[in-house]
Amino acid sequence: MHTAAPSHFSAEFFSANRQRLLATVTADGPLVVTANGLLQRGGDSSYSFCQDANFWYLTGIDEPDITLVLTPSREFLIVPPRDASRTAFDGALDDATLTARSGVATILETAAGWEELTQLLQPVNTVATVAAAPDYIERYGLYPNPARARLRKQLNRACPELKVTDITMAIVRLRMIKQKPELAALQAAIDITLATIKSTTTAAKMGRYSHEYQLEAEISRGFRARGANGHSFEPIVAGGARACTLHNVANNSRLQTGELVVVDVGAEVEHYAADITRTVAVGAPSARARAVHAAVADVQRFALSLLKPGVLLADYEQQIEDYMGTKLQQLGLITEITHDNVRHYYPHAASHFLGLNVHDAGDYDLPLQPGMVVTCEPGIYIADEAIGVRIEDDVLITKTGNKVLSKRLQPELA
Repeated sequence: MHTAAPSHFSAEFFSANRQRLLATVTADGPLVVTANGLLQRGGDSSYSFCQDANFWYLTGIDEPDITLVLTPSREFLIVPPRDASRTAFDGALDDATLTARSGVATILETAAGWEELTQLLQPVNTVATVAAAPDYIERYGLYPNPARARLRKQLNRACPELKVTDITMAIVRLRMIKQKPELAALQAAIDITLATIKSTTTAAKMGRYSHEYQLEAEISRGFRARGANGHSFEPIVAGGARACTLHNVANNSRLQTGELVVVDVGAEVEHYAADITRTVAVGAPSARARAVHAAVADVQRFALSLLKPGVLLADYEQQIEDYMGTKLQQLGLITEITHDNVRHYYPHAASHFLGLNVHDAGDYDLPLQPGMVVTCEPGIYIADEAIGVRIEDDVLITKTGNKVLSKRLQPELA
């Protein structure tokens, strides 16, 4: 039986994050941050709970519907009461456990907590909080967790003329620079991911899988067996032309001998996400598939050479786009290097921030700094040839350049 490893995080880590936030934000009123709430799956059942990353960063607590209130001289948690029925199903909220985890000594139930918060709000008529997302995020086709919007309504009821300061970017900039416990959790997630990919994608095993979901199932088992909480995002196991749909998460098609399979997965350890992609073959890949894979590996080498402190990701992405154009020319896919020509075969960014979320909070207008962690994931997708290749590694920016936290894939397709 697998025994859970000790936590990478202490109450002191979360307490220090709260103090750093207080030192960063200039506000007359309290800072108020909410946990996420449960989301209905159907009837009286919910989806698996996923905590708001900002709330977790400040408290370490994995319970829904809790509110953190923070001032330079006072901090407390507002927790909902639970009736006997809900306690029987979901367990009791234990104050001592919440305090031991978060370092917040004062725990108040809803009525008392909101009375205390209202007394803090009314003299200054000001609050600092994380802004709520719109009801529907058009760009991603998502409905956000409504907890922040609910908090805003509660604050307005407590103080109708309230002035609100958005502290989103203050927390984002703190989260961008990873501390030692965060890097340890990230490395654990990355190591689990690599070991699992290596053990599940051997040539012999790839020859035995008939469908994508069989490989997905083996990866899920490997993550849990090695100590991860599970997947940090919906796993992508996409063979042939299906790999040309970037977020193809159905994973239900039959695997064909000779095709390439994009395996884009990441284990989660204490909320920290790995994000690694390897492109593997079922049987012997064609010479064309090897050439495309080699081109992507070369672009990744080039991209890694650019990642260092002071780099603006917008400039970096343009350099990669230009270099990718030369590879697409060599493959005979384009004749002229233009944005549209390149993006037809390479439609995504090479890097995003990584941390508490797989696409982690980040200020893309800031230059890279030591302590930031980003992915490096170029790809080429040729739908007409049913070939998709992506290679992705996780990279720490250091004082002198970068450190690849995942073991970079060798140039040749195995």
